[in-house]
Amino acid sequence: MSGSSAVVVGGGIGGLAAAIGLRLAGWDVTVVERAPVLDDAGAGISLAANGLRALAALGVGDAVEAASRRQYTGGTRTPDGRRLARMDGAALERELGAPIIGIPRAVLHRILRAALPAGSLVTGAEVTAVDAAPSSRVRVGYGDTALDADLVVAADGIGSRLRRRLFPDHPGPVHSGSTVLRAITEHPVDGLDADFELTWGHGAEFGHIAFPDGRAEWHAVLNAPAGVRYPDPMAEMRRRFAGWHEPIPALLAATRPDAVLHHDINELATPLPSYTVGRVALLGDAAHAMTPHLGQGACQALEDAVTLAAALGTEPTVEAALARYDAERRPRSQTVARDARRAGRMGQQLAHPLAVAARNTAIRLTPSGAMISTALRHADWTPPRITPAAGRP
Repeated sequence: MSGSSAVVVGGGIGGLAAAIGLRLAGWDVTVVERAPVLDDAGAGISLAANGLRALAALGVGDAVEAASRRQYTGGTRTPDGRRLARMDGAALERELGAPIIGIPRAVLHRILRAALPAGSLVTGAEVTAVDAAPSSRVRVGYGDTALDADLVVAADGIGSRLRRRLFPDHPGPVHSGSTVLRAITEHPVDGLDADFELTWGHGAEFGHIAFPDGRAEWHAVLNAPAGVRYPDPMAEMRRRFAGWHEPIPALLAATRPDAVLHHDINELATPLPSYTVGRVALLGDAAHAMTPHLGQGACQALEDAVTLAAALGTEPTVEAALARYDAERRPRSQTVARDARRAGRMGQQLAHPLAVAARNTAIRLTPSGAMISTALRHADWTPPRITPAAGRP
């Protein structure tokens, strides 16, 4: 709709992607980010074919691929180094026409921000008021500023304040039973010969993503109650993973202790009944926060952004576009979230020795073709085309 305006609440991956998509659809967009300084906190991220296809639809796919490393080699191992399954990234790329890539989150954030015009991102501003009543305009207030917009996109993360206002009876995020520590190495790691690798122990997972410059992101997912924190996180990592195979000791040795991030893994275990209320659309973790066990969190947020922009560019009214967005995105993203939860329970979270042994045997006996089919199930997604709207009421 020519002259339409939107306010995106949240300047993370999903919010920035939504802003890019809406601009491609002909909308004027303001992104309001609560953080006063964009420090790009985070480690690394893997993006499957569906995430890359979404980025290509947004016009930033080439830039992301140029800054990333394709994940062709690696797989899953046991703490003593025995191979459970090999990763065949080349086969997946042939099947899907797009690779799996690894990229630092900070780099991805910068690429997305660079695709937006100067002045469209407002930082250090907290949205305190949103009139979500069905009407032709929505009033958004932050600080001393009030904007009237045709649409509000709630991309304010797993702790979304807008979601709490729109769905006051929803229980909100809950602890998944796991916590994660992660970091990016300070320098390249010698002997890092796998692009992407996971090692499963008893109630613990250690994985890494290699980057083009030889550095790597590592993460350690542990079964732990909510709120557990360690006085010396690096010392805890060395203790917990003592005796695990290389390159795990080398990755820890190449990391500054003050670079380690620690977060509980929470999720929206109770699905939302809708991703839209009036002229407010929820997107990304605000709509369907999931555990990381399928590596699909960011990919699903990117799918949300493209689908929303495409609907707004083609449907005759905003209401029709939001109805289409909800109908297309809610079933798929909630299915992925459910499958991620199941993957965690059958993978990283297993702790009983007999259960772990049975899991490892099952993985070793699974044919490679079946493993590829499983990987394709969620990554095989074709984005809708984003076209500028010709004008709507």
